[in-house]
Amino acid sequence: MSSNVGLTTPRGSGTSGYVQRNLSHLKPRDNFAPYPKDYDLLKHRQRKPDKEILDHDRLREVEVKVYDLRDKLEDEGVDEEEIELQTSALRQKLSSLAPSDSRSDRKGQFKPHQVHELAQAKIEESEKLRKALGISANYEEGSHWKKQEERLRDGLGEKERDR
Repeated sequence: MSSNVGLTTPRGSGTSGYVQRNLSHLKPRDNFAPYPKDYDLLKHRQRKPDKEILDHDRLREVEVKVYDLRDKLEDEGVDEEEIELQTSALRQKLSSLAPSDSRSDRKGQFKPHQVHELAQAKIEESEKLRKALGISANYEEGSHWKKQEERLRDGLGEKERDR
């Protein structure tokens, strides 16, 4: 027996005498809330993409295509002035396209590190769905129940006034 815990001797008890702590016993905790009281924190907030990162990625895609053209033209042996003219024309053409036009060939296939592109695509998808279902832009989740509760309160208030 150690520290007055357990049996004095395990002989004849049918146990090994090993003493374990009771892990199923929960001690009451003081001043502890298992969930946050601020319900605004629990609302779903959509991740906002960083515009600077999206612009940087779009410009990088343009420069990669321009560099590929430059490399191809240099391999063909075109003179430097012609290369500059063609690359600047391609850069001008690609820069004038809308950002969504340059991503149209991807069809929503993003790599795991492209979180900002994924967030932008998710916002666009949510917007399309909202418009398709006819949901207003300022819709707040649960507002139907609030309106119904207000109507119920108003109805009870009118009944009490009538009495």
